Amino acid sequence: MKPNIVFDMGQVLMEFAPMKFIARLGYTGEDAEALLQEVFKGWEWIAFDRGDVTGQDVVDSACSRLPERLHPAARELVFHWWKDILPVPGAKELVQELHSKGYDLYVLSNASQDFHTYFDLIPGSEYLPKERRLVSSDYRLLKPQHEIYELFLEKFGLDPAACVFIDDNAMNVEAARRLGFWALVFRGDMPRLRRELRELGVMIEA
Repeated sequence: MKPNIVFDMGQVLMEFAPMKFIARLGYTGEDAEALLQEVFKGWEWIAFDRGDVTGQDVVDSACSRLPERLHPAARELVFHWWKDILPVPGAKELVQELHSKGYDLYVLSNASQDFHTYFDLIPGSEYLPKERRLVSSDYRLLKPQHEIYELFLEKFGLDPAACVFIDDNAMNVEAARRLGFWALVFRGDMPRLRRELRELGVMIEA
């Protein structure tokens, strides 16, 4: 039986590189560092992914700690960081190949409600149907909470032993393994990921 392949999104299917988003707006040095810390590394961003706060809440909180000249940038980053989405090199080709060989493909991602706006812009997303996506903010859960994996299995009627989960975060991968998933840490090395998938019996090219 072919295993189900479960993808994380950020740094697996698409790049999530806050400093690149900030540089795209023309900010460098101390201003760039301030935007990184107050927009992307504050507690609000985690709460945004969990669905506990809105994007406007994130903006308001970040702006309360930033100089006024950076407020427009904070707003742009929160609401439009995903402009000009860049795929992880080789991700689209991997997804396309797995789809062509009959594997059932799923997404399990920590992401805000904006996920529903931008996900279809990711190259290869056409092979990851909406009915097989689970995003954290819809359920107010986050990886690596065991509840989100259990919800994923229940929602889609899957056996964890029949799932290969791919995530760039080792803690998320370990949590999946504890619940019986086959799971791989993706470190940006697509040839290695392909090799590791083949070692698990997934039929893909080198």
